[in-house]
Amino acid sequence: MGGLIQILLLFLVATLVLSYLRANRQVWALVLFAVLIVASFTIAAGWAVLALAWLLVAAVIAVLMLDDFRQAYIAMPVFELFRQQMPGMSQTEQEALEAGGTGWEAEMFRGRPNWDHLRQYRPGLKAEEQAFLDGPVEELCRMVDDWRITHDLHDLPADVWDFIRKEKFFSMIIPKEWGGLGFSAQAHSAVIVKLASRSITAAVTVMVPNSLGPGELLLKYGTEAQKQQYLPRLVIGEDIPCFALTSPEAGSDAASMVDRGVVCRQAFGGQDDVLGIRLNWSKRYITLAPVATLLGLAFKLYDPDHLLGEEEEVGITLALIPTGTEGVEIGRRHMPGATPFQNGPVQGHDVFIPLDWVIGGPDYAGKGWRMLMECLSEGRGISLPALSVAAAKLTSHTSGAYAMVRQQFRIPIARFEGVEEMLARIVGKTYLMDAARQLTLMMLDTHTVPSVATAIVKYHLTEMMRENVNDAMDIHGGKAIMLGPANYLMRTYQAQPISITVEGANILTRNMIIFGQGALRCHPCLMDEVRAVADDDPEAFGEVLCRHISHALGAAARAFVPAISFNLIGSGTRQQRKLNQLSAALAFSSELSLLLLGGELKRRERLSARLGDALSYLYMGSAALLMYENNGSQADEEDLLDWSISYSASKAQDALLQLADNLPLFAGVLLKLMCFPFGRRYQRPSDRLDHRVAALVTRQGPVRDRLIRGIFLPEAEHEPLYQLSQAFELALACEPIERKLKIAHNQGILDNNNDLDMAVEKGVIDETEAGEYRRAVEARMKVIEVDHFSAEQYAGST
Repeated sequence: MGGLIQILLLFLVATLVLSYLRANRQVWALVLFAVLIVASFTIAAGWAVLALAWLLVAAVIAVLMLDDFRQAYIAMPVFELFRQQMPGMSQTEQEALEAGGTGWEAEMFRGRPNWDHLRQYRPGLKAEEQAFLDGPVEELCRMVDDWRITHDLHDLPADVWDFIRKEKFFSMIIPKEWGGLGFSAQAHSAVIVKLASRSITAAVTVMVPNSLGPGELLLKYGTEAQKQQYLPRLVIGEDIPCFALTSPEAGSDAASMVDRGVVCRQAFGGQDDVLGIRLNWSKRYITLAPVATLLGLAFKLYDPDHLLGEEEEVGITLALIPTGTEGVEIGRRHMPGATPFQNGPVQGHDVFIPLDWVIGGPDYAGKGWRMLMECLSEGRGISLPALSVAAAKLTSHTSGAYAMVRQQFRIPIARFEGVEEMLARIVGKTYLMDAARQLTLMMLDTHTVPSVATAIVKYHLTEMMRENVNDAMDIHGGKAIMLGPANYLMRTYQAQPISITVEGANILTRNMIIFGQGALRCHPCLMDEVRAVADDDPEAFGEVLCRHISHALGAAARAFVPAISFNLIGSGTRQQRKLNQLSAALAFSSELSLLLLGGELKRRERLSARLGDALSYLYMGSAALLMYENNGSQADEEDLLDWSISYSASKAQDALLQLADNLPLFAGVLLKLMCFPFGRRYQRPSDRLDHRVAALVTRQGPVRDRLIRGIFLPEAEHEPLYQLSQAFELALACEPIERKLKIAHNQGILDNNNDLDMAVEKGVIDETEAGEYRRAVEARMKVIEVDHFSAEQYAGST
């Protein structure tokens, strides 16, 4: 028995090393044979044990080296099993999976990230983009009065609409050749971040035409005639676009829309017999619909008379329709979250359009779903993450300052550990969110549309924004509750559910899209295996299967070896080794889940969501590493990096452990044994680290400046944010004076440490210090003051 155990251990070590190094088949065969020879001459084992070992090794070497043998006895049975278990896939699902590409998220999914590939992404704006941010965007922010917009006008004022048109805010994504600004994804996002920190209504108004809408669809798919007709008008704001996708009975499941068009012939535009489409639709939640002049419409197209071809059900199709077209009905306005950007329903009753109004022309009839998936992935990676990061930066700025200005028990509330804990969460998540936003934007600027990465930032950044805003509301207390011109948080709080629900509801995004798409898009083998089965090509399947087995064994080894060595084995920095091990753990967990559940994993949404969570946190943690390096790897930022990596690693670990707890018993035990043999390895940020991170926003300095960089900071004295900044500066400046007064009070020199005249008289402080302290108190009282209204005013104040 002892000899058998020794032989098994020897082969186990050899297998781990070979798998870890991803050795090729020839090396595997050579090493296994060499190990067998060594075992035969050095280990005292019976002849039966040695004979069994020789037979098993011979069988493995035959599988490795004999192609025909491997194909017949391994690949073909697996091919047949794969074909039987592969779930059916609708045309819309297939198009969704094939839309876009992959980027860095695929590296983290595959368990062997190449950090040099991550370093290729460098942030930066062109001079003209920075000039636009410093010029028109700043001017627009100064023009906007959010209280007036939300309570008096319920809309942007006319001069703001005119300025937006004049400065081409609606044409940031339209290339210069068509008269647009031709901005990068990074510049587009930066504009939305700054505007959203000032007014969500203004930000959404600018955001939508530059996201999923007629402009982007025209650029990607429009005919030359369509571009000539519409792009110049969109550039100058002569046409205001909207895009109608969501139906009352089809929200996130847009493929089930009931809006329909039928190919037919009828008189139109002075001609008697025009080939076109008769449309009937009902859409809702359509941003800019109440003011739009150009409607992009998604509908299902049918051709019962075969005027286009053999297929009666052509499929989802997109068209451009001027809103003045007969039969188009713009409904009354919605009020999304008390945030009055223009939004409302739109209907169409027997609307006839010529066939050449289909975006891309007749050749693109039925191709609308893929068009939507590609454009939605790109817009999803820019717009909503920008809104979320703007909110996070605003909460970091205001919460850090307010916690130093507001006092309880004669000390700033930032000194209380409960507040400090919330501040650390706000700051750390803001850093993570901004890092993930920037990495995704840089990938988009390389003309990659990473559909999985954009889903990650859509879901996690909007959720983390919600958490940040809630923490900020707790820190501000009553100051954040009382609505009025001085309240700089409530509008963000009220608007946060909007981002959660649009562009793919968060429940759908987490439970079905991130891992559902990620498993096929990011896996090095699965998509090729699916194609081989679909093409009925066993030989191609056999080749991919070899790669798949090698990948799975490598993932297991790269999870286990670092785990038992406490990440001492492996290359890279301390943070990289931690993420490497978890990346391999994710890869192994994915393989185990797919092996056990196959296509059933598609329906086991909670398991799929946990795998998606692990991928997401690894993506965000690696993004924080990149941002730290791109910021110059400065020592004063290291605590933020450590917080981000600790938080991301612990969350990824939690997701995988929860997955293990809900797999069949033997599988859960195996997963924990291979990935976490000593139990939970990665802890959330410690109290000491939280303390240091919270301090970064309660003190002025370069880290705080970098963290909140990009939001609008007003300089007019009547502005609440300016008053907060001034009070914050005075509070910091008066800290030495506070200490003098406190010491004097404790020593009995002063009866009341607020009696400044007595303090001056007794020489505790001088007149200059007393004056500075009085200014700080006055500034503090102005900040903690909340709005109040007369009975007449109150009637219109909510």
